[in-house]
Amino acid sequence: MPANVDAVLLCVPDAEIPAAAEAVAGAAPLVGHTSGATGLAALEPSGARGLFGLHPLQTFTGSPQDPARFRGCRCAVGGTSAEALDAALGIARSLGMDPFELSDEQRPSYHAAASIASNFLVALEAAAEEVAAGAGLDPAEARAALAPLVRATVENWAELGPERALTGPVARGDDLTVAAQRDAVRATAPQLEALFDVMVERARALAAQKVPA
Repeated sequence: MPANVDAVLLCVPDAEIPAAAEAVAGAAPLVGHTSGATGLAALEPSGARGLFGLHPLQTFTGSPQDPARFRGCRCAVGGTSAEALDAALGIARSLGMDPFELSDEQRPSYHAAASIASNFLVALEAAAEEVAAGAGLDPAEARAALAPLVRATVENWAELGPERALTGPVARGDDLTVAAQRDAVRATAPQLEALFDVMVERARALAAQKVPA
């Protein structure tokens, strides 16, 4: 590692943070990680005088990424000292991100929310692909057909909030259609029936909160 390094930022899986921190012990006065869920204490094996966290609230796949994807996204930061926090803020802003401070106690809820919003959405759309097979659509066709609906739904949620963005048979109180959908799920992808029931229950709870336009 080069001499006179101001800070080291570890981009490793959460479980590897302590070992990686130990591996860079003495390399820099400030050491950070990019985990959204792990507390800063995991960096203590580095022996650094300041520890910091930097978690971009953005999704990245394993393929090469355009650095522009960082621009405009929020970024959770934290630090064990003013110096460490300033380092995290500086890195985030240099990449065009909008940082906000997060305590270690808040990290689990923050990261769970991020996983629900991103990872669980992907899992839900995969379920939609499976059910679409009952309409004769293969996965690629299902994605092409459903993607505009998904994008519009996400934009409505972001602009209007969940209660006003909710549409469809549950929002209309059309129980006969919901029952027909459930039968179709059971026939096409029975392993998704329990998921369908849970999501209908959640949608009904949102519909009950809906404020008339």
